[in-house]
Formats: sequence, structure tokens, C-alpha cells
Amino acid sequence: MHRVKLDDHAIATSLQSLNTGADVPWTIEGGKLHKTFQFRNFSEAFGFMTRAALEAESMDHHPEWFNVYKTVRVDLATHDVGGLTELDFELATRMEAISRDRIFEH
Repeated sequence: MHRVKLDDHAIATSLQSLNTGADVPWTIEGGKLHKTFQFRNFSEAFGFMTRAALEAESMDHHPEWFNVYKTVRVDLATHDVGGLTELDFELATRMEAISRDRIFEH
């Protein structure tokens, strides 16, 4: 996947595709792809972050995120190009799948 900054049209198209079937949509905030995930408890939130971290590491593309109790706030951007790339949308897609999978529940 290339680290090429997407134009506004590509961002809008990718965002629409990403949000198909999402219970809570991703948005663009401050030039970053943004979403807040809510889980039942801290263990679920931490399990999500653990699985997402493994995906991010495999892509060599890392999120900005913040966790308090059962909430995980995610912001994605490709800093070396100063905007959004295919990598951001791919990582968001993987995070969506992880959040729906819920195999980390106990």
C-alpha cells in the first residue's frame, strides 16, 4: 500500500465505503480519520487495542489513540505525507472488523 496523500474525492469515496455497515460511522476531524469505540468494560477495550496494535504493527502504520475505561478514541493519519492515505482506511477497516468480531470478550 502506498503512502500517497489522498485528494478530497478519494477521501469521501473511501469514507463512504468504510462506513458501509458500521454501527457508528467514522468521521474526518482535524484532517484525521476519527472514531470513538465503546465496549462493555475495560477488558473488552484493552482486548480490542491489543488486536488492533498487532494489525497496526504488521502494517507499520500506527494509530493515535486514547483509552479510558471502556472507551477507545482513534485518530488515523499518515504523518509523513501530512494527510490521509490508503493505509489509514485499511487500518480503520481492520479495526472495524476487530470491533465486530468480539472474540476478545470473556
